[in-house]
Amino acid sequence: MVTGREVYTSTELRTKYLNFFLDKGHKVITSASLFPENDPSVLFTTAGMHPLVPYLLGEKHPFGKRLVDYQKCIRTGDIDEVGDATHLTYFEMLGNWSLGDYFKKESITMSYEFLTSVLKIPIDKIAVTVFEGDDQFAKDIESYELWRSLGIKEEQIYFYGKNENWWGPAGQTGPCGPDTEIFYDTGKEKCSETCGPSCGCGKFIEIWNNVFMEYNKLPDGSYIYLKQKNVDTGMGLERILAVINEKESVYETDVLKPIVSKIESITGSPYNVKNEREYRIICDHMRAITFILGDYKAIVPSNSEQGYILRRLIRRTIRMFKKLGIMENKLPEIADTVIELNEAVYPELTVNKSFIREQLIKEFTLFNKTLDSGLKIAEKYINQLSEGEILSGESAFKLYDTFGFPIEFTQEIAKENGFEVDLKGFRKSFSEHQEKSRTGAEGRFKGGLADNSEQTAKLHTATHLLNGALRKVLGDSVYQKGSNINAERLRFDFSFDRKLTAEELDKVSAIVNEAIQKRIDIKCEETTVQEAKEQGAIGVFDSKYSDIVKVYTIEGYSKEICGGPHAVNTSELKQFRILKEESSSAGVRRIKAVIG
Repeated sequence: MVTGREVYTSTELRTKYLNFFLDKGHKVITSASLFPENDPSVLFTTAGMHPLVPYLLGEKHPFGKRLVDYQKCIRTGDIDEVGDATHLTYFEMLGNWSLGDYFKKESITMSYEFLTSVLKIPIDKIAVTVFEGDDQFAKDIESYELWRSLGIKEEQIYFYGKNENWWGPAGQTGPCGPDTEIFYDTGKEKCSETCGPSCGCGKFIEIWNNVFMEYNKLPDGSYIYLKQKNVDTGMGLERILAVINEKESVYETDVLKPIVSKIESITGSPYNVKNEREYRIICDHMRAITFILGDYKAIVPSNSEQGYILRRLIRRTIRMFKKLGIMENKLPEIADTVIELNEAVYPELTVNKSFIREQLIKEFTLFNKTLDSGLKIAEKYINQLSEGEILSGESAFKLYDTFGFPIEFTQEIAKENGFEVDLKGFRKSFSEHQEKSRTGAEGRFKGGLADNSEQTAKLHTATHLLNGALRKVLGDSVYQKGSNINAERLRFDFSFDRKLTAEELDKVSAIVNEAIQKRIDIKCEETTVQEAKEQGAIGVFDSKYSDIVKVYTIEGYSKEICGGPHAVNTSELKQFRILKEESSSAGVRRIKAVIG
């Protein structure tokens, strides 16, 4: 064993990680929601940096300049890779942060110390990568020299370009900079003379990434220096657990193995190479599904955006169970196991347990009605193909439209039989429904945080005014259920069970524009969650906040717990106009609006 121990648990690792950085002057912050705030266009929180963007750009954090946390994350880009030894849809990221405090020397030294002194990883098992520079940015000699000074040999250091050693921005604009990545050398033979951490042959496993955020990328593609230099690090909990316990895959760690065992008890068959892919997909997807549904009841299965991803994960899981010969609904049982494993760290799962089970039962019933007949039609389409042919876009669209098969679902079935799908044809057939498809939302799936321009900040302020106006017109039972903001418009989801009347919409617009005309300064103060509630502040997800929060007040119209960014005065918004009001999902309405 690397650690000289038989077992290193997730609880031990979290505790040691937090305590190590507490001793280095960091403050612990709580995991944020899986649904990003701070004007994101990304569907899910994919890294620990999402909740911290305002502070990376210079805002003062209530807990200071040195932070440490573990953050729940969802990455949808790896769904098709799930089934191998390391890729996961839901994962937990350990991270430490410097907001304008320490930089490369301290960051690299602390990472080295934690890995070698705390986790006892031998120095010869470590490999690192460093940014090699390009026409715009210099080679990162400083990081190279720091690693060498710590005893990392020349042959353990690899230089790579932007594709490998530059992080961000998460979207088109925002904080970014070179990084140094830390890998574990498994000891396997090199696949070639040029074998290195970037080749992906399995010899090297990435365990930590230290990002040195020096730059802010602007909408025109240029870069300027950030107001402060930041450090953003991320280490996947599941992956480092597998490494330090010398496990062949993340599915053998204590955060996943009990789920695999539960699947074994359901199927009556042991986990082995024959069913490995199906077991891993069910295990991964059910963990992601449970965390999405358990994250403050914000999302239910649907045909758009986060709801689409959730539906895709559920339906893919159902199909995997059917491939294993399990026809009845076992999803709630697996969810129960996920909750039991994680409730001590994420109590919201227990709070929302009945909601999770209810949604899994509902979606299974809905999909099960058409799944078998849909699979028969898909099989019919595929059997009609000759070698070299592709499944037509029209057929793929019919499977989606009639049987509820996500396009990725159809692609997977076709791939298993040696065929491809005409995606271009599918998109053409589905153009009228583009907004309800993953294809239509493709830009948002790829994107990151919305730009941090002044216009976006103004629109964020407009959502606060809109929320306050809706509560005045419709009552205090109205709560924000989500938002999506870019520099052109805002989209605001809220709890309400019917279509708003024209008169109600006019009243809402009038209240927002009244606040704009009054030229009210937006005030920000730091306080405790309890004090914020006593002052009448509202928040989307109360239980996810840190002990100290920011409260933004627009006197007479809005008081909300929020991370920013915002306008300085309501007059900056000029004028507010609602473009559309529509249904988002059951019991949730959506408003799209513009300002200016």
